[in-house]
Parts: sequence; structure tokens; C-alpha cells
Amino acid sequence: MDVFSDLIRGVRAHGSLFGSSTLSPPWALHFVDGAPLTLVTVLTGSGWIVPEHHPPERLGVRETIVVRGPATFTFVDQLGTQAEPIACGEHCATPEHGGTLHRLGWHDSGEDVGDNDGATTLIVGAYPVRGEISRRLLDALPVVLRVDAGGTGDPVLDHLAAEVALDTPGQQVVLDRLLDWMLVCTLREWLDRPGGRPPTWWTAQRDPVVGEALRLLHSDPAAPWTVSELARRTGVSRSTLAKRFADLVGEPPLAYLTRWRMTLAADLLVEQTSSTVAHVARTVGYTDPFAFSAAFKRIRGTNPSEFRRTAEVGARAP
Repeated sequence: MDVFSDLIRGVRAHGSLFGSSTLSPPWALHFVDGAPLTLVTVLTGSGWIVPEHHPPERLGVRETIVVRGPATFTFVDQLGTQAEPIACGEHCATPEHGGTLHRLGWHDSGEDVGDNDGATTLIVGAYPVRGEISRRLLDALPVVLRVDAGGTGDPVLDHLAAEVALDTPGQQVVLDRLLDWMLVCTLREWLDRPGGRPPTWWTAQRDPVVGEALRLLHSDPAAPWTVSELARRTGVSRSTLAKRFADLVGEPPLAYLTRWRMTLAADLLVEQTSSTVAHVARTVGYTDPFAFSAAFKRIRGTNPSEFRRTAEVGARAP
């Protein structure tokens, strides 16, 4: 398991807002939900993404933008458009413009996109993102990131365009998985962009020694790892591994492992409410629940039981 796969595994589309609209100008769509991640791709035409408190971004054919919540944003045909913004949440009906964005499916305007001169056809997917694991991914992203056309996401767009033109059983599942694929391609392109400053866990994966050590830690975080064992498994000396890991990741191997274990434990405490703290401790590699609680408090600032109670109160809040 590589780091990126581990971080993004909790980011999954599941009956998410996934729709299209073929829009004739002037138009303005205001996305009001502030989803943790919203992906917008244009199949034909163009428009402008206008996020709250951030500069606008033009979006052309087959270009993709991901907006990180909780900020909301507007998608408009032109800056300063005179169109009245249409609020888009769970539903976003725009019949006067020739299409509908809606949950659990697709509505087509009935016109051939190629014959709809001057119109913009967009696809939007809003992602729920839960848990501490996925939060580490979100923390590495800006409020708005864009990826140009011509990258690895283009074949996915071909599949999306074909699927949304159908109305068959299981369509939502297919669209959700295509959206997952598109998001992965978009994030990969952005993290690998020339001149970018990706997080250390991304660049460190490319190192043959540190990347292998990270894969070992993420594949089996509960194992009784030592720096000596990691060095043996990666084929270098203990001192070489310790230095390269700290240089590339920014902290020693076992400090990274402890932080990752506490991230896993935080999600388990919330998701597995019937599990005892001792069981969660064993799951992430601690035979002594007291040692686990001490490590958890050192990293998270609170003990496991209090963390769980606070999360439960937050989940019940309206």
C-alpha cells in the first residue's frame, strides 16, 4: 500500500451529486453545499469558477478544477454575467438553460452536444470526505487546483461522456467509480506538475529506499517495526535509512509510524464505537493500552476516550 492510496481510500463517491448541464449563456450556477471536495470538468464550451475569497479561474474544454470546501463557489459563463445565480445543492434544476444537475443520475437536454453551438456542457461531482486519514490528503490541497486538458484524465472523460448518455441499471455505481478514477488522475497530475511544491509524503514515495520503507509501514502499520528491520527490508544500513527518511519525509521513521498509527486509531475510535480502547490499541500495534493512550494524547492532544466522546457529540449535533 503506497501513501497516496492509503490517504485517498476514504475519499469515495457514493450516490454523490453527479450530473451534467448543457448551458446557453448567460448562466450562473452557485454551488452552496461547500462539499469537502467538488470536481468540475467541462466537456464543451467554457466558463469561470469563482470561489469565495479567491481569484476566479477560467475553465475550458476538458479542463478540470477541484474546489476544497467548506467554501462555496459559483460557475458562470462570463465574469460579471447578468444571469441570476441558480443555487445548486442536492438538486440544481436549470431547465431554462437546457439541462439539470441532480443527485443519483443524469438528465440530458435532448440535443446533440455537437449541434448545440455556443453552449457549455459540464460535469460536476461533489465528494463527501470523512475521517482523519482523508483529512491528511485535504490538508495537502489548496482551495482551488486546476489541471489542463491532455493528461491522463482525458480517457476517463471519454468514458464519462459515454456513460451519462445512457439510462441503464447500475448507472450511478458506474458514474461514482468513474468519478473516483477522474479524481485520482486529477490529483496525480496536480501533485506532479512542473514547479509544484507537493507534500513530502508524495515526493518521498519516488525514492527507492524511503518509498519502499513507506510502503512497508503503510502495508502493515501494526507490525513491530524497528529502524533496523526497515533498513534490512530496504537493503541499506540503519544510519542510511534514518538519514534519508528524515531528510525526505521531515521526521524519523518511527515518529512517522506513530503519527500514522494515531491517525488510523482516530478513525477506528469513531467508526468502531463498540470496540474498546484496548482493542483499537492492538489493532494499530500496541499491546499495552496505557502506552497507546499516552502516545495518542501526545499526538492528538487528548486521550482516546475523550476523543471518541467529542466525536460522538459532534456527530449528533444538527
